Parts: sequence; C-alpha cells; structure tokens
Amino acid sequence: MRILERLPRETGREYALRVLKDNIIHLDLVPGSMISENELAAQLSLSRTPVREALIELAKGKIVEVYPQRGSVVSLIDYNLVEEARFMRNVLECAVVQLNCEMITPEWSAKLEENIKLQEFYLENRSPVKLLELDNEFHQILFDMANKPQIYLLMESITIHFDRVRSMSLSTVKELKLVSDHRAIVDAIKAGDKETAKNEMEKHLSRYKIDEQALRSEYNQYFKPE
Repeated sequence: MRILERLPRETGREYALRVLKDNIIHLDLVPGSMISENELAAQLSLSRTPVREALIELAKGKIVEVYPQRGSVVSLIDYNLVEEARFMRNVLECAVVQLNCEMITPEWSAKLEENIKLQEFYLENRSPVKLLELDNEFHQILFDMANKPQIYLLMESITIHFDRVRSMSLSTVKELKLVSDHRAIVDAIKAGDKETAKNEMEKHLSRYKIDEQALRSEYNQYFKPE
C-alpha cells in the first residue's frame, strides 16, 4: 500500500480517508481485498478511531463494506454505481465547458496547453499514475476557469467508483483516447463553440463504456457479477 505524506493541519480522519481513496483508485487496495484497522493505523501512525471513521465514510458511498467483528472489504466494482458517478460528472462538466467558452483567456489557455503537453509525454512513456494525476488536473483547471472550484471538490469526493475504472483504463486500454479527447475539448473552448465542447466532453466521459470489454477481460475478478 502507498503511504502518502500527511498534509499540514490534516486531521487523522482526513489523512486516513485520503490514503485509502488513493490506494483504492490506483488498485493498490484491489476490489475484494481486506482492510485491517490495526495494520492501517500502525502504517499511518494513527489510532484506530480516525481509521474507523474513514472506513465508515467510505462505506456510506459503497466503496468499502464494513463487517462488525470481521473487518472491512474493498467493494467490487458495480457498473451501476460507475454509471451514476459518470452521470453526475457529465451534467456538471458539460455545463462547465460551455461556461469556459465565455471565460477562456490567454492565461487559462496556456495552463491547459501545458497540461496537455505533459499528458502527451506521459502517454508516450506510459505512466498511468501520472496520466491520472494530469487528467484530474485538466478537469480541475476547467472548473477553476469557470469559477466553480468548490463544485469540483464536491464532485471529486463522490466519484471514486468512476475513478477506479478510469485508473484501470489507463493501465489496460492500448489505444487510449485521453489526450486526443482533451485536445478536442480545448480546441472547442478556444473557438467559443459551446455545442462542440459539450459533445466532446460527453464523448470523453463515456469512454469507459467502450473500454468495458477490455477492462472485464483483464480484471474480471474485480467486478460485481451482473
């Protein structure tokens, strides 16, 4: 499991929650694996209480299943929950890119271009962890440009089901369209073309449906039976 550095002023619960989310998204804690409160508390230099609180929080979102006296298990991937998370992102992000068409400036354009250049580098050098990080940064820039940073943070906190599938796609799918999708979105925003920007975002967020067969072939044991 990856142990992240604790941030200044971060509570024990917040720290445990962030570490658990990171490891679940990147499959360091795979679907179906057990989580020991005692072991995690020791690894993070925390008491069991903040670890238990973090697990309860994840259980509310059906990311883990908590069994009293037995422990906690990382939930198998449920495509119904993945689709629900994608639906929420689609509603919010399609609205955001249309706002971006009105609010794009040379400064925001430069930030997006820098991000995409880094994506191209890590796509060529096949670094799934860095690509996911830059993918998240790309979408955050769009929300920041639209002056909606708090909505991004709220969305980010409840789309972990979708994020696990995104992470698997970056490691599994051979013909990744991530960077080309982002390029098409940025080109539409720069052109002030709201309809194309919206359509390109919808296509981008629906890629997981196209990638499902490859993901199930590689990670079938991680998915909830249909």
